[in-house]
Amino acid sequence: MYNGEKITAEEVIAISQLPFTGIVQTLPDTVPFTAPEQMERQSGQKTILRLGANESPFGMSPQAMQAMAASLREAMWYGDPESYDLRKELERRFGFAMGRTVIDSGIDALLGLLVRVFVEPGQSVVTSKGAYPTFLYHVAGYGGLQHLVPYLSYLNDLDKLAATAREVKAKMVYLANPDNPTGTYYTALEIAEFLRDLPADCLFLLDEAYVEFAPGDIHLPPETDDARLVRLRTFSKVHGLAGCRIGYAVAHPDIVKAMNKTRNHFGVNRMAQAGALASLHDAGFVTRVVQETAKGRQEYYDLAAELGFHALESATNFVAVDVGDAERAGALVNDLWRSGIFVRSPGTEPLNRLVRITVGTPEQRQKLATTLRGICRGNRKEG
Repeated sequence: MYNGEKITAEEVIAISQLPFTGIVQTLPDTVPFTAPEQMERQSGQKTILRLGANESPFGMSPQAMQAMAASLREAMWYGDPESYDLRKELERRFGFAMGRTVIDSGIDALLGLLVRVFVEPGQSVVTSKGAYPTFLYHVAGYGGLQHLVPYLSYLNDLDKLAATAREVKAKMVYLANPDNPTGTYYTALEIAEFLRDLPADCLFLLDEAYVEFAPGDIHLPPETDDARLVRLRTFSKVHGLAGCRIGYAVAHPDIVKAMNKTRNHFGVNRMAQAGALASLHDAGFVTRVVQETAKGRQEYYDLAAELGFHALESATNFVAVDVGDAERAGALVNDLWRSGIFVRSPGTEPLNRLVRITVGTPEQRQKLATTLRGICRGNRKEG
């Protein structure tokens, strides 16, 4: 039935020809990541340790949990579309002026918003080949052209990225610092020099999702006169609020105004706003997570060396372990999954020889080490 009337076979065919945009019709049936929940459904294997998405195994601040629980009494109301209190606290704590910040449901949403605001179909963007894929997911969705620069010894190749941006007249360049998936980083001075090398009309999206875990020399000044710089931060990592979906951008006021023209103003819920604000107030919790993560990174370095692998020095809450080649990396990821441990390996050469492992709690790290030693011993016996 259609509008209460019976329809013919010919009419069914016509109705099925839905008016998708040309861009959508060309997109692959894919998403940036396969979630562990989907992996469980496909394989029947239950996840014991989630160490593949760089969520925080240390959870959230008790203050944040209390604030979110209290906010449930107001869950019938939309969140503050301006996220005023949270932006005010960001200004007080970090010096990010309120007119330069915009809150949205995580960096992923902010990346999509920025691509929508700045990239017309057929215009070019530049990033590293194998970098965080959600940026390119949005670029493809809005019809942008992708220009990818290979990594240089597991570092983003800043010189080549800038040169490519000039060559293709890029609308924007995306860079994560510290980097995902390698964990490497550049200092603030090196990032500032890179920005100077970009074209005058090219936006620089600087993803700082892991900045709290990095050494002090990574931090840029809270404000810059260069309108091309957009900094992206999240409450998903050190604050342990990945499931709440909340993050923020720091940008020139004109960019913020443009983003607000198309932003989903009720896209951040009240509980997430309350949790993020309370977590900012709990500096001691953040410090403890950073300290325990540093301890766990060292344990991963030692474990990798014991097993004959090379762990990349990391400025994040994960460690990328070079296991020698892509085949071995894929095998280790699969073997760990069969043991209930979820980790990931990048899918792009030469990064596909890495196994990326989130730093877990002490108990989780012990379980991982025991399992990984057993897998490696078994593989050696078979070999």
